[in-house]
Amino acid sequence: MNSSLGQLLILTALCTASAGAVVGFATGRSRSEKGILWTRRLAAACSWALIGANVVMVKALLQRDFTVRYVDQVGSHDVPDFIAVVSLWSALEGSILFWGAVLGVYVLGFLWAMKDRQRDLMPYALATICVVGAFFAFLIAGPADPFAAVTPRSFHGGPNPLLQNHYLMIVHPPTLYLGYVGMTIPFSMGIAALLAGRLGTAWMRSMRLAMLVPWGFLSIGIVLGGWWAYEVLGWGGYWAWDPVENASFLPWLSGTAFLHAAMLQERRGILKGWTLVLLLATFALTILGTFMTRSGVFNSVHSFTQSPIGPIFLVFLAIVMIVSVVLLSLRMHLMEPDGEFKSPVSRDAAFVLNNLLFTAFTFVVLVGTVFPLLAEAVRGVKVSVGEPYFNLLSVPIGVAIVFLMGVGPALPWGRATPAETQKALMMPAIAGAVLCLIAFAIGWRTFWVQATWFVSGFAGAVTLRDLWTPVAAIRRRSSMGLGAAISEAYRRGRRRVGGQVVHLGVALMAIAIATSSSYQVTEELVLDRGETAEVAGWTLRFDGTTKTQEPHRQVVAASIVVSKDGAEVTTLHPAMNRYKGQMNPIGTPSVHSRLGGDLYLSAMQIDDAGAYVGLRVFMNPLVAWIWLAAGVMVLGCLIAAWPSRAARAASAEGGDPEPATEAAA
Repeated sequence: MNSSLGQLLILTALCTASAGAVVGFATGRSRSEKGILWTRRLAAACSWALIGANVVMVKALLQRDFTVRYVDQVGSHDVPDFIAVVSLWSALEGSILFWGAVLGVYVLGFLWAMKDRQRDLMPYALATICVVGAFFAFLIAGPADPFAAVTPRSFHGGPNPLLQNHYLMIVHPPTLYLGYVGMTIPFSMGIAALLAGRLGTAWMRSMRLAMLVPWGFLSIGIVLGGWWAYEVLGWGGYWAWDPVENASFLPWLSGTAFLHAAMLQERRGILKGWTLVLLLATFALTILGTFMTRSGVFNSVHSFTQSPIGPIFLVFLAIVMIVSVVLLSLRMHLMEPDGEFKSPVSRDAAFVLNNLLFTAFTFVVLVGTVFPLLAEAVRGVKVSVGEPYFNLLSVPIGVAIVFLMGVGPALPWGRATPAETQKALMMPAIAGAVLCLIAFAIGWRTFWVQATWFVSGFAGAVTLRDLWTPVAAIRRRSSMGLGAAISEAYRRGRRRVGGQVVHLGVALMAIAIATSSSYQVTEELVLDRGETAEVAGWTLRFDGTTKTQEPHRQVVAASIVVSKDGAEVTTLHPAMNRYKGQMNPIGTPSVHSRLGGDLYLSAMQIDDAGAYVGLRVFMNPLVAWIWLAAGVMVLGCLIAAWPSRAARAASAEGGDPEPATEAAA
């Protein structure tokens, strides 16, 4: 029953998406009112079919219906129900199916948000979305069919143990997919703009907002992935330039560049063509990232499957790139700038240089990630590109980006005089120097750490000044209290405030990453029961082990009492987990997290009788600030994406927001 219903829904999605693409492109040319209506209906029908197919699969996973191929592959009677649901995205077929559901949610949201606005562009946008939907429906119906009926196997071990080992796997993959899949919406809007020859500011503003939502989810997903690696893998780190980590980082970089370029186009009327290139490239990188994640061609802790769909993804990626290049070339005459640069010392120039650096960063990561695969394919030679390459090239670029994050907002648009430049940059430079002195006094004195503290202090000071300046101006011109002035400043400049909060989070994260990766302290030790050891000012005492039998695993945890200056602080429980059908246990580290740094214990070996434990101990400074900074970035993204009163009113009336309202922000 589940197999037949799931396959029927996928075929429905494939048919409606294909029909929606044909009707949408035809309607874009004819402007038929009936065609617009049917394009919307077909896109919605495809979305509901994809969502319904996922509901059927979740039902089959919860019922342990092993006659469904995907359930037979990843299901188990032994795992709890929440892990059965998580199994939906634990392997190739389920992850592609889940992609379809997320796309369906985005399409329904897009239809609701746009309503009857931009009727000349919407058919093209929906038709492009339907093409993407048809591609993934084809994968689900054919080479990645999860609903095929099978004869159940005798043993069902459940999903990969690494996916059962931490609650972050409940939220990390869906959040990452909300970022990946959401890029389809701004991509489709960009294709629509090129097809219709409409590259105006209003549509660009909508594209920027459409990018901001998945960019925010992708940011959260990347950080949650680092947190998962930190909490699960036991190596004491959160980022290793793993190919699949890079797969999510690439569209984040190009998407960030697009958001800045779009703001420059909207404000100054320049970089039209470059902005669209970044938009289309971001979607192409999400397809490349999906290929990296699910084709099995990369050796990665994330690559849980080997699959035959790699060539199909490459063909689709090639089509996306060819169509993008052709459309850009045909519309080059519409991309003449409306404005011009007046001075290399201005906010305009800083934005352009910022975009060049983001592009260089993207290129560095792309080459380092793909080169080993190309070398093996062309020359048959296995080549490894590791952290030294990425750190050597990306650290200077990253520091320069954070510096420009402060320089750009500090300078005026158009042209800045030497006096204006000195006045704008002096105070932030002093703030950066003060932070450098603080880091030096603590003992963090290497060049790149000092440079990161300086540029982060510089950018942070600019951000805080820009947040306070409009509040102070409002208070000078009126009798408002502080709270009312802050509210009024937010109302007048919501997007600006959101961007500044994001910048503040980036500055905090840069400091935390630079310091934690440069000043990690590592030690390995073996403790007998009752024995103590001193590590980096902490006293560790092994008090024995506890065993817990859970439905899907056996957990053996060591009890490590942590003391400092003679006082007990906490008890940590690094553990080893044995899963059915797995020969080797999988460790779970235990972390005592503070704002100053983390004490991180990873069990290498735990004696079954509790006589001794082998530990790898890490002292990681400022890691907690990475997660806090991510929260600040998310807050800024929410502020920037939250619709203004004018936008909400226009949406309710089916019109467009007043351009001046958003442009002023």
